[in-house]
Amino acid sequence: MLAEYLPTLMFLIVASVIGVALLVVGNALGPRRPSAEKLSPYECGFTPFEDARMQFDVRYYLIAIQFIIFDLEIIFIVPWATVFRDLGVVGLIEMGIFASMLLLGFIYVWKKGALEWE
Repeated sequence: MLAEYLPTLMFLIVASVIGVALLVVGNALGPRRPSAEKLSPYECGFTPFEDARMQFDVRYYLIAIQFIIFDLEIIFIVPWATVFRDLGVVGLIEMGIFASMLLLGFIYVWKKGALEWE
């Protein structure tokens, strides 16, 4: 049974060897001419004017979480919709609970003001 996985294992080994070899060759043969301009942080063509470790507004994180939640919603709803007739009323109730929990999360983000940009 393990012999069936041999081509996959060989593919992973060859891909890993090629990846490591390219990194080693590039590091060994590549030019090394660092300058102050090359080593400085790049920020859209401007010199950085603030510390990179500044605090972000919580709205950025809320939008990121909301994006992940709605991606997960699509991942669960599309397969559910394909077998909707087989699940019956129980499947409909479960999806209603799932969708209502997502709606509560959306209302929470809305009440926190994460959807309002200044």
